[in-house]
This record gives sequence, structure tokens and C-alpha cells, in this order.
Amino acid sequence: MKVFNRVAAAAMGLCVLFSSAAFAETVKVKDITGREVEVNVPVKHVILGEGRQIYFIGALDKDEPFKRIVGWRDDLAKADPETYAAYLAKYPDIAKLPAFGGMKDGTFDIEQAVALKPDVMLMNIDAKTATEEAGYIEKLEKVGIPLVYVDFREKPMENTEPSMRLIGKLFGEEEKAEDFIKFRADSIAKVTDVLAKANPNKPLVFVERAGGYSDDCCMSFGNENFGKMVEFAGGINMAKDIIPGTFGTVNPEQIIASNPDQIIITGGNWEGYVPGGNWVGVGYGADEREAFRKLENLTKRPAFTDVKAVKEGNIHAIWHQFYNNPYQFVAIQQIAKWLHPDLFEDLDPEATFQELHERFLPLPFKSGYFVSLNVGQ
Repeated sequence: MKVFNRVAAAAMGLCVLFSSAAFAETVKVKDITGREVEVNVPVKHVILGEGRQIYFIGALDKDEPFKRIVGWRDDLAKADPETYAAYLAKYPDIAKLPAFGGMKDGTFDIEQAVALKPDVMLMNIDAKTATEEAGYIEKLEKVGIPLVYVDFREKPMENTEPSMRLIGKLFGEEEKAEDFIKFRADSIAKVTDVLAKANPNKPLVFVERAGGYSDDCCMSFGNENFGKMVEFAGGINMAKDIIPGTFGTVNPEQIIASNPDQIIITGGNWEGYVPGGNWVGVGYGADEREAFRKLENLTKRPAFTDVKAVKEGNIHAIWHQFYNNPYQFVAIQQIAKWLHPDLFEDLDPEATFQELHERFLPLPFKSGYFVSLNVGQ
């Protein structure tokens, strides 16, 4: 009888072993830079190279977005304090998560990362140069930690879908990733299909990046990110031919000479970076009256002197963090509504954002992401 029990126990152990093996495998994935990386999937322990990556992590794990996270960069609390506070209230244990400095500013602690034994480290592509120069990829490889690049910032309109598919593969959540991708594509089509049919005149749009964050004027976007979103929404990006890359600056004289029809300023609550700054604090549950006041104050700067958009009140503010997460389709809908109010009278970007939260995200929806001096919009 004892022999039988030992045999049965051994057989059961083998079943568990093979069962576990069936759910985990080493695969080669191609990250957003084209690198082939070997990763054991589905991953169970992940380091986030940026705290704001929780925007896409949450979309793939509505119930337990932090269950795989063993460490993350310390930027979310300052870059988006309202969202961080909401997550902290719902998941108080995130206060105990090990936090890292950044690759680009040289404060990343590789020994700390190794000690956490992650299955993978997710990095945004904008940190690629700093990561390579510091030799982090090779150092992590030597201790068996694969590094995978994703991108929602440099070329988000091109890289969001493959980035979401990649993360879906790593997490074993391919179906959820495809559901999200379809919802995103359908939401964008509600704009692009209408524009293709109507073929309206395209207004000239100046997008100011983080207006009021500093006294300098003016940061903007080239032919990507918010610049590309403007084009998807039926506008002409004023800085497209001025800025050669994704990000850059234009001088006040260029804005005055171009005389844009519409001005869109990206904003957020940056009290943690620039206390008492002139930034427009739109975002999760923001005070829209205060945001309106601060937006109006920014129109008084010399760069906007006698500009058509200011004269006609077509000045708007939008949540800056749309520039670095997979929710850009909400921004495209709102921009389209500002640029072509007659065509998109029935389009409701807030309802789209609310549906995104209800279907995919861990947090309840709160408004506050947009404000306009054109009170009719």
C-alpha cells in the first residue's frame, strides 16, 4: 500500500510539472525596435521602466493591474497625481512597490532591478539611447533579465497597435489586447470615415506642448504624436514643416506669422514639478473652472498677439498624457469635434472615454480632460 501511495504521489507530481510547463514557455518576441528577445511567457514579474505604463497595463488587467508589477519608475505621482491617487486609494499596496529612477537621467539602479528577479523589463523607446549608452541591455542579459521596448510616444499612431499586441503576448492576454485594438480602431474610424466622406476644409492648428510649464514659448510637435492626431482629426499641424522630429520648438514670430485658426494646449497637474506654474491642470477629475481660468491666462502671452484663434476664441486645452498612452483615439475624437463642430455634433468623446473605462480600465471614469474657451464647444 505504501509503495502504491509513493507511486501515486510521484505520478501526481509529474502531472503538476507537465501542467505547469504547458502554461509557460520560452518564446522569441520582436519588440518595437525590431529586436528579437527571448522571454518566458506568460510573465509573472515585471518591472515598468515608467510608472505611466500602468495606462496600458490597466487596459489588459482590469481587476488586478499590479499583480505582475514588482517595481516601477517613480514618475506617475508627479506626472499624473490624480490618477496615481485614484490607484493608490484602490490598491494601497502600490505604496510599497520598489521605485526606480530613470534611464535617461542616470538614476536607474540596476542592482535593485536584478534583486527583484523580473521576467521582463518594459522600456519606452524614448529611453533607448540612454539605455544603450549605459550598457544596460547587456548587463541585464547577463543576469537573465530580458528588456523589451514599447512605444506610445515617439510614433504612437504607428506603434500603439504592435505595442499592445506585444504586451498582450507577454501577459498571456492576446484576446484582451485585440479587443482593445478593435475598440481603438473603431473609435478612430468614427472620425476618419466622416472626414473622408465630407472632405472639409482643414483649419491650421498650432499645438503647444505643455503650455505654461515654463516661461519659454513654445514647445510643439512635428509630424507625430499630437501633430499626427491633428491630421487624423481633419486639421493641418502648423509645426509639421518647422519641427523635423516628434518634438521641438517654434518661436513666437512663427506663430504670429502663421496665424493659426485653432490653438490646442496640452496640460496637466504639474504641481510636483512646477509648483504654482501657469500650466492648465486638465486631467482625471480636474477642476474645469480653474483650468478655464488658466487657459485664458495663457492667451495673453506675446506669441498669441492678434492671432485668429485667439480673436475667435478657438483656444482649447487637452490632457497632456494622451501623448504617452494608448488612449489617443479619445484625443482624436475631441480634436475633431473642436475643428469640425458641425460634422461631429453627435460625437461624444467623453462617452467614448467612459466606455473605455467601463470595458477595460480599473478606475471609474471622471471628466476633466478637456476645456475650451469656445463655450459653444
